[in-house]
Amino acid sequence: MKLREAARVVRSKNAGPTLLTIDILAADEASFRLIAESPALLPDALARRLGIPPDACELTRVDRALAVKVTIGRPVVAGSPGDLDVYGAQQHRALLDIEL
Repeated sequence: MKLREAARVVRSKNAGPTLLTIDILAADEASFRLIAESPALLPDALARRLGIPPDACELTRVDRALAVKVTIGRPVVAGSPGDLDVYGAQQHRALLDIEL
């Protein structure tokens, strides 16, 4: 099953001028377990997918919210020259087709 099918919401946004956060929200406990326990969503696997060093990817599980939060550094400071996504709103797309 792909992440886009298991998650109710996958979204990204700025977490300050130098960080991005990708929120993955599940609709139910079974979907959350599938997402949170998938080897495809381990930090080093996500880092490879996103083209960043493994230590630049941090995962936080929020069990009560049925959510997984991925935090990564922005390639450029938000709003600076060369920034193609000022709000960080398109960065989650790289994860949607991950096979869980």
